[in-house]
Amino acid sequence: MRKIAIVLSLFLTLFFIGCKEKSTAREIRVISPQEVHDAVFDSHKHQLIDVRTLEEFNEGHVQNAQNICVTDADFKENISKLDKNEPVYLYCRSGKRSAKASQILKEMGFKEIYDMEGGFLEWQSQGLQSEN
Repeated sequence: MRKIAIVLSLFLTLFFIGCKEKSTAREIRVISPQEVHDAVFDSHKHQLIDVRTLEEFNEGHVQNAQNICVTDADFKENISKLDKNEPVYLYCRSGKRSAKASQILKEMGFKEIYDMEGGFLEWQSQGLQSEN
């Protein structure tokens, strides 16, 4: 009887740990600009975030992207307004700042995080549509 109780306790512990891990992103997926384009281009329900400075954003950005600069003091406050249960697509100029932002979102409990490989420079080099 004691062995059954120990096994049951172990099972329940592992079960709850497994459930907890599913509540936040297990990994940050790095995807190509084309994959980002395919995911967000015709969809009005997406969270596409440009984490560059406002000046960089105003020089050109992906259509329908929101600008929330990762280096601003209020980044976490602004990003917390997003839906943690919906996919979030992030990009910057070349990929470094969006990687940093992705990690912050993961720590904040976002469930599905996509980081665009190569950033806006790669987006432009592939001839994908942007706004000025």
